[in-house]
Amino acid sequence: MSELTDTVIEDDRWQDAGLASLAERAAIATLTHLGLDADAHEICVMGCDDARIAELNTEFRDKATPTNVLSWPSEDLAAEEDGAAPFAPDSEDPMGGELGDIAISYDTCAAEAAESDLAFSDHVTHLVVHGILHLLGYDHVRDGDAELMERKEIEILGNLGIRDPYNRDGGQ
Repeated sequence: MSELTDTVIEDDRWQDAGLASLAERAAIATLTHLGLDADAHEICVMGCDDARIAELNTEFRDKATPTNVLSWPSEDLAAEEDGAAPFAPDSEDPMGGELGDIAISYDTCAAEAAESDLAFSDHVTHLVVHGILHLLGYDHVRDGDAELMERKEIEILGNLGIRDPYNRDGGQ
């Protein structure tokens, strides 16, 4: 079995945080939950800081601020109908099953985890799952799509033993 994720570390704090193993675990759990063959796909995950993600957010989204995670899908898999499941990626495509790229900021992740009283590794795992779902055509712009994406996140995280990040009372 080959690795599903290729992790690029631009901020050394990610090395100590174990981003490579967290990303791999999140990616396998996400694809498995969605019935996709993890061996047929690849994802690049870049661990960076707020300055770098702010540059990327400015360049690609015209938002000159840091954010927690950004995603660049290799193909548009979004459903046309609000709340419908996205199209499945083609594991036979000429890109070799590359789903896309994700960038995640250490600074923003750490601040959000502390603010929400979440374990840092759980929050990182959630954000990687979130980013991968974006690569797979899930989104949260339309209400039905947002409900579907959030439900998938909760299910995947639950399978990993991570509490529902949207349940504000701290219960499972």
